[in-house]
Amino acid sequence: MVLFYLLCTLVWISVPETFMGFMNALFHGLDFSRIQTRRALSWWDVVYPAIVFAVWFFAAGVFFAWLRNRLGK
Repeated sequence: MVLFYLLCTLVWISVPETFMGFMNALFHGLDFSRIQTRRALSWWDVVYPAIVFAVWFFAAGVFFAWLRNRLGK
């Protein structure tokens, strides 16, 4: 998931207008340009969400592994 997030961020940085058009189409016309800011993207703006994704999906994996083991008995 983190690798997908980083790839998505790289595409957004490379071609922001095309990416926004794709995201708007992907989510049935929801206008993502309204949440886009004009300030430059820092490394922390990329790394922090990647850390959050990693922790969140690890926790979800632990939960589902526990649930599978619990129900499998």
